Amino acid sequence: MADLATVPLTIAHQLPPAMAGQLGLPPHIAVQELPPESAWDVPAEAEILIAVPPRGERANVPAQPLPGWPGRLRWVHAVSAGVDEYPPWLFQVPLVTCGRGTNSATIAEFTLAAILAVEKRLPEIWISEAQAWKPVQLGTLNRKTLGLLGYGSIGQEIATRATAFGMEVLAFRRSGGEAPGVRIADFATVLAAADHLVVSLPLTPETAGIVDAAALARLKPGAHLVNIARGRLVDHDALLAALELGHLGFASLDVTEPEPLPAGHPLYTHPRVHLSPHISWSGGDASRYAPLFQENLRRYLKGEALLNLVPPGRGY
Repeated sequence: MADLATVPLTIAHQLPPAMAGQLGLPPHIAVQELPPESAWDVPAEAEILIAVPPRGERANVPAQPLPGWPGRLRWVHAVSAGVDEYPPWLFQVPLVTCGRGTNSATIAEFTLAAILAVEKRLPEIWISEAQAWKPVQLGTLNRKTLGLLGYGSIGQEIATRATAFGMEVLAFRRSGGEAPGVRIADFATVLAAADHLVVSLPLTPETAGIVDAAALARLKPGAHLVNIARGRLVDHDALLAALELGHLGFASLDVTEPEPLPAGHPLYTHPRVHLSPHISWSGGDASRYAPLFQENLRRYLKGEALLNLVPPGRGY
């Protein structure tokens, strides 16, 4: 069996320095950094590639792979949970894994913070002068209903925190089944019951645009929509229309389509929208990414099944 301490290996990565420094790889493994301007120019000798979502300065992804692709590559590890942002040709590599679970806790914290910000009217209640010292009616999470569209790793972490606040949790999960402490229900039931509806589904051809005008019309009047998954899951025109009609009470959007939204887009200034720049995953240091990769590297070298394998055909 292969031994992590002795096998010669070249790993190419697109990681920022802080993340790369947390990998804890043995010194005999050759590690090659791929800077943003040449993030997909993978060295011919590389057997493993660690990829990051192609956003910001890494967003310029070639429509076709560079000559020689995939070369000796046998395994690509995408550090993100979702893989829809990566180029389709990435999935020509025999093994592709994702970072499912590594950001779930931080995204769940962000989600509860977004819900609390609406119920507790933050930041508008902070005052800076004596004249503003007057009572304000606040909301509560206790006995409110949280609706989850998607009940994977992120949804489960959100549910754990929501129940601690005394919320009832209903979740729509495409595979159905049961979950302790959570009521699994159909799509329409979750929409109709939710005081706060959180979109945490993966983006697939089946889920794109799932929160459309018809779905928004099923929500309770005054409901709060939170999207921490992908912008394309929500019809933005229908969202704005529901806000303008007053049927939708509030929207907290960490993701949009496109990203960033063009200058002057009405979501930037709408009084009942909290917009953040796709940062719900952020929090703590980069060390949370290392254990999964280290375990999968051990498995790879021993010929064992990898964790978080992306099924063939899932590169949308």
